[in-house]
Amino acid sequence: MYKRFGKRALDILGAGAALLLLSPLFLLVALAVAACLGRPVLFRQERAGRDGLPFTLIKFRSMREGPGDDAARLTRFGRALRASALDELPQLVNVLRGEMSLVGPRPLPMAYLDRYTPRQRQRLGVRPGLAGAAQAAGRNALPWDERLELDALYAADPSLGRDLRAMAGTLRILASGKGVHAPGHATMPALDGVDSTRA
Repeated sequence: MYKRFGKRALDILGAGAALLLLSPLFLLVALAVAACLGRPVLFRQERAGRDGLPFTLIKFRSMREGPGDDAARLTRFGRALRASALDELPQLVNVLRGEMSLVGPRPLPMAYLDRYTPRQRQRLGVRPGLAGAAQAAGRNALPWDERLELDALYAADPSLGRDLRAMAGTLRILASGKGVHAPGHATMPALDGVDSTRA
């Protein structure tokens, strides 16, 4: 019952309330991005949603445009934005649209779809989320195999209890400032070492 109806109701109520309450913060972050990085303020990219169907993820820009790898384009402002996860706030709109959930596996690039093992593909059985079991366990500091296994475990049996624990755990790790990037990387290495996502 929760998986079919309660989870979506919680998404709509939670995302709607967050958008309303955080609207002043949205404006401040947008102005800061425009001042530090210029326009456009928002970054858009096609990601894989439930069942691998594409949708357009939106977030605040945290990198300079132009050539160079993530490390070269990620500014001090961008690092702070990512560390706080404020760059992810626009994804509340994705939640309201039904493309994402408040809790679920993080949405990954469409190019990763053919790199999953059958077990890892199980993560696509639920909507991707803002918070999740992998985020609560270590965010980007976790290696890919651990992240994808936690996603598959969650997708097999989502529940209100799991969602509440994932949200609380994600908030704790955000407050700690840990897991912003993988060791030795500016952000997160690509799955199987192929060119990483630029956000």
